[in-house]
This record gives sequence, structure tokens and C-alpha cells, in this order.
Amino acid sequence: MNVNFILLSVEQAFGDQRLDVIRKTGSRCPETDFAAALGGNGSWWLSSAAGYGDVCIVKEDGEHAVGYANAGGGVRPAFACGDVSQISDRPVKDMSGCWLVEYGEYPQALAEKMIGRFLEDEYKLGMLRKTGKTYLDGDEEFEYKGIKYVRMQEGEERARWFEVAPLQWYYDEDAGLAISKRIVSYVKEYCLDNHYEGDFSQTEVCRFLNGSFARDIVPSVLRERTAEEQAEYDAYIKRAEARRNPYDLTFKQVSEEDIIRGAIKSDIAVFLHGPSSEGKSARIRQIDPTCEIIYLRNATPDSLNGRSVYNQATGEMIDLPPTWYKKVVAKCEAEPDKLHVVFFDEINNALPSIQGMAFNIVLDKEVNGLWKLPPNARVVAAGNDMQDSLAANQLAAPFFNRFAHVYINTTTDKWLAWAREFDIHPAIYSFIAYKRGETLRSTYDGEKPNADPRKWEMASKMLYATGTPEMLRSLIGEEITEEFVQFCSKPVITLERVLAGDYTEKEIEELDTAERYATVIGLSQVDREHEAEAVAFARKLGPEFLAVFDAMRGQGAKEW
Repeated sequence: MNVNFILLSVEQAFGDQRLDVIRKTGSRCPETDFAAALGGNGSWWLSSAAGYGDVCIVKEDGEHAVGYANAGGGVRPAFACGDVSQISDRPVKDMSGCWLVEYGEYPQALAEKMIGRFLEDEYKLGMLRKTGKTYLDGDEEFEYKGIKYVRMQEGEERARWFEVAPLQWYYDEDAGLAISKRIVSYVKEYCLDNHYEGDFSQTEVCRFLNGSFARDIVPSVLRERTAEEQAEYDAYIKRAEARRNPYDLTFKQVSEEDIIRGAIKSDIAVFLHGPSSEGKSARIRQIDPTCEIIYLRNATPDSLNGRSVYNQATGEMIDLPPTWYKKVVAKCEAEPDKLHVVFFDEINNALPSIQGMAFNIVLDKEVNGLWKLPPNARVVAAGNDMQDSLAANQLAAPFFNRFAHVYINTTTDKWLAWAREFDIHPAIYSFIAYKRGETLRSTYDGEKPNADPRKWEMASKMLYATGTPEMLRSLIGEEITEEFVQFCSKPVITLERVLAGDYTEKEIEELDTAERYATVIGLSQVDREHEAEAVAFARKLGPEFLAVFDAMRGQGAKEW
């Protein structure tokens, strides 16, 4: 396929005549890590002259502006194409409703730090396989484990590695244009003569796009290895991984829940930080549903440490352990092969004297110097940081240093994954996902109810009990409740109806794009047992909505 790369005009990017793709996705455009490393700042050039020898640009915030023709800028290429099938036989539609296709490949994301260090070490040893392809200023391309990387030298000491991946393009059917989804590169000068009158074919950007860029996006093809070469390569991979991991450790991204579980398994007390609405106790209940929760803000010395009573029969004082301790011992003895959590909640809202008693339990695994915690008991604490609570007291340094510390951050993806697992009302789940997390939280002003992750859990209980969305204004405020009511009025086909087969093909046909999107989001709450039925229905909505379903099912860990 012969391609002539261009840039969009100012009329295609702004105003009433702008492209449908721009209308749906906006004029703001993210840039790749590779483009940023070349000097990009989020703005991108257009092909229109601005007068006075200058050129039109789109700023980082998506606004129209004017740039100097001798200045550098981001490159967001486009090319004419009569039909999307000429580019790809597997086009899909993204959440905006635009066709999205892959064409060519180019360096894009910065390699993870550990991978980058490893690749640099192998490069210096001369062990990496070259593809024979170079980019821009001679940056070489290498292959490792089936993935291509480009090495960008920066000064004498530093180099960065970028993963080569397929380029994604929006396709605008009305204009017959494919437009890059991202700013993919950066060119230092628009025109060499510092003056632009609108003849794009005479610019440095045009020469770059239809020269080195057009050449570089053609995927490199590696010669198949012989059996001997493959055996040698496999041995190299094995040796390389042994060098990278001499202690046979497991390197991976870990979640907050992973760290909490790891600390509990290691018998290290762990402290959960974060505002009161972030679901700290919910995380612990996920790990140990029968955990013993002690609210230290309301604790007394007797309730935490036990008490002494006078035995009139013997004339002696008898020490009685606290109730929570007796419960923990009973659970630990009943299930000796299971770890049981003692959860000290709101620990830094407690009085200093209560904190001191809790410190002795954490430090010595002993209550009041008399009763040892069972060997399969574990301590977890939680509290609000001082900036999140006026009642919070600062922990003493010796106490603080006895804990592993986890700072809770409830993202939308994590909350949705948790909501699927814990039967949050499907209307609430679908609404949060549909709004892409915008309504997961709202600002607390001390006068009106605000939304937060805990409030939505409460709202779910109220909605299950009453079936009346308007009641939620007492929890999440009137404005968000109004949005929620409007969302619930959309004619979607619910997961319950899908699993019951209670729908017609005509109903599906009558759903508009927003309603199909809302429907498929609701489907993503399906359990594993019925997933195949939900997939089959999502396929009826169209390939783009099946892609949304797959993305929703794959996001987040089962935690807040």
C-alpha cells in the first residue's frame, strides 16, 4: 500500500467543519514516550499557514495556536485511504465510536526500568540480536524474547530503551483519512527557511514523514534461525536470565493487597494509611473474613489490656484477659493451620495511653505482659494521616518503625474489580464505569453529602433494600444522584435479562451507541460461570463493544 503522509489542516482540527474523529475524541492528543524523549511537549503541528510566515499548531490543552516555522513540534501524521479494510482486516471501534486500526510499527513506550537496565547490560556485552534496522539518528533496533526495542543514546553515559509496537490509527469514514491516535515523533524545524506560506510539500516535516518515517514504520523481518542457532539462542536466554536473577527471585508488579498479604505471611505488622473512605477494613476482611477488629478510638485500658478483679474467696487479685484476646485465641486454636488477623483500626485517633498499650502488643506480641498472642495470629493496624483527620495523633517513631507501611489508593479500576467480587448493585457498578470514575468521589464541604468509595458501598445496600435511586441523595448528594437517576433511565439490557434470555434482536438494534456502551459495562460484572453467555451477547452489540467487555473484564486486581 503506497501512502502519502500529511498533517491535518486547521479546518480539519477546529470549527464546524472539523473531522468526525476530532469531534468525537477531541483535539488534545497524547504523545508517545519516544516523541517526548525527542523533545515533544504535547503540542502538534498542522499543515495550515497562520500568516506572517508562521504555522498553525494544536497546543497541549487542545487549543488552536500559532507557532514559528523554525521551531520544533510534535508530529501526528495522517494519510488518505478509501476504505478502512485497505488498512486492516480487523478494525474495531473504541469507546468513542471511532474505527481504530493498526498500521506499521514504531518505537513508542519507554521500557520498564528493570528491562531497560537488563537490555543495556546485554547490549554492552554484545549479546543482543540486531534486526538490522535503525531509526532517526542511527538508533538501532534489537530483538529480545520476540519483542523489538530501540536504543536511544543520550550523552556518553546514558541510554534509554523504547519498545517497538504497532501504530494505532483512527479512521474517519467521511473524510477517508487515517489519523494517528498519538503524537508519534518530533521534528526540530517545520521549515528550514524559517518561513511558511502553506506549501506543505516543501517542509521539513513532509520530507521527514514521507522519507525516514515512511521507511521506519515498515516492520523489520528477522531471518528464521537454524536449529543450531535456535539452540544457541535458547542457551543465551537461559544464561542471561541467570545473570539478571542470581538469587532466583520473582520480579513483578505488586498491588497493595500483595504487600499486605506478604507482610501477614512474614509475621510483620502492617499499617494501612489513607482517608477513612478508602476501604482499609474491607481489604483486611478480604484476606481474613473473620478478623478481630478493635476500634482503638473508643478503646479503654480494660477493653484493650484486660483487667484485674478481686477474688473474695482467696483474697487475691485475678487477671482477666480482654474479650478480643479470648476470641482470637479460640479462632487460632480451632484453625491452627490458618493465619488470623487482629486489626487495630483508627490507631492514631486513639489516646496516647491506648497507643502505648497497642505498641506493646505489636512489639512483644503480648497483651499486658501476661498473655502471648498465638503463633498464627497476625497484627494489622490502620489510621488516617494527620492531613486527613483533625483527630489524628502522630505516631511515635519507635511505634511507626515497627510496621510495614501501605498507602491505600483506591483507583476506579480497583474499585470496579472489587465491586464485581462483592456484589455491588449492578446499576451502581455500571454507572461508575460509564462515568469512568468521575463520580467515584466528590468534594467534601462539611455541609452536603459527598461521594466516596465507602458511600457507594452504602448506596448499594440502600438500592438493594429500597429499589429507589432517588434515596441515594442522602448518601452521595443531589447532583450525583440526579446523574445516577438519568443513567438508570437509559434503555439498557441488564445482565440479569441477558442470562435469562429475556430480550429480542429488535431491542438490540434499537440501542444507540451510548446505550450499547452502558449495556456492555453492566455485562462485565458477570461471574466466571456465566462469562460465555455474556461474551456471546457482547458480540451481538458489535466488535467494538466486545473489545470494551474484554478490557473491563481484564482490569484491576480483586481489591479496592
